[in-house]
Amino acid sequence: MSDSKAQLDALARSRLGERFTGSKDRDLTILQMILDRGLVKPDQKRELQAMGIILGDLLARDLGMHWVVYSDHVGRSRALRMATTDHYLFPVTAISRRVEADAPVDVAAIYTKQSQLMAPHRRQLPFQ
Repeated sequence: MSDSKAQLDALARSRLGERFTGSKDRDLTILQMILDRGLVKPDQKRELQAMGIILGDLLARDLGMHWVVYSDHVGRSRALRMATTDHYLFPVTAISRRVEADAPVDVAAIYTKQSQLMAPHRRQLPFQ
């Protein structure tokens, strides 16, 4: 995951003169600029998933979630888990699936929707 994020950061620095800092507003804006300017194409799955990892890091920090490997009958994937609950988000593919389907992508709206999905579960946790 670190290598993927580093490659995307290098792209942002070279093509936009920007870098990812962990600031939600800044990083979401950079992700949107990369998409809007077509710097990552639908067939660049690794880069698209790196964008999801950066999105996931922001969600993890802001929502108190952590990265896990999620396994089910379909296979294994990276996911964010809410504490020790069975509540998960899958940000790695949140952007890539939309781009691959040629659907509009509003990165800030994805972040907001994912945050709202977890809000009821955060309130149920002790010390929240």
